Amino acid sequence: MLVAAAFCPQPPLLVPGVAAGATAELDDLRAACDAAVAGLLGAGADLLVVVGDAPVVGPYPEGAWGSLRAYGVPVQVASGEGSPTLPLSLTLGRWLLDRRPRPTAPVLLFGVSADSAPARCRALGEALAARAATVAVLVMGDASARRSVKGPGFLDERAEPFDADVARALADGDVAALAALDPDLAGDLLVAGRAPWQVLAGAAAPGPWRGEVTYDAAPYGVTYLVAGWRRG
Repeated sequence: MLVAAAFCPQPPLLVPGVAAGATAELDDLRAACDAAVAGLLGAGADLLVVVGDAPVVGPYPEGAWGSLRAYGVPVQVASGEGSPTLPLSLTLGRWLLDRRPRPTAPVLLFGVSADSAPARCRALGEALAARAATVAVLVMGDASARRSVKGPGFLDERAEPFDADVARALADGDVAALAALDPDLAGDLLVAGRAPWQVLAGAAAPGPWRGEVTYDAAPYGVTYLVAGWRRG
């Protein structure tokens, strides 16, 4: 059963050094993510799951590891042999966990592909929530990347209302609203979090949930949301 969830974005700039001189500009985002993860670990769940966008659907093996070398910093997350296998979302999720004292509960890193249908996402979430008596989930994903002309996808007027709907759903603990997100619209708006959010929707049903959004901004034309859910 799901007992808690935290929602964090996945910009490489979250890691000090990647942003170079702009590192301080994301101090508030970094602090919000750290607080959300601390609250998640405080739930004391039997299993901690990190869900993020990935090329394939399913769990990553225990020895999987990630790297940010492609973004200009020699940051390695976890350890392993050969080439790094974790996608960016799970690399940053694991990095956020590693900034806290090591959790006593086992950690499962779970990928979901961006084109996964909402119904499949919800089914995956239901299965994850059933893996242990109590489960906490860290959900990684950005909202729209089309909030300004300087954003990765240029400006799309639909981006702001879409992001506002997601922020409202996170603040209200609204499982149905997350489950109802349109995958086609999310794809047009370059939303990295749609599939992971809908996995969480499957894990979280039924509620009720108490939600709190602690960060909501689009500093580089990409909307970053940080939130936490507890059972209401």
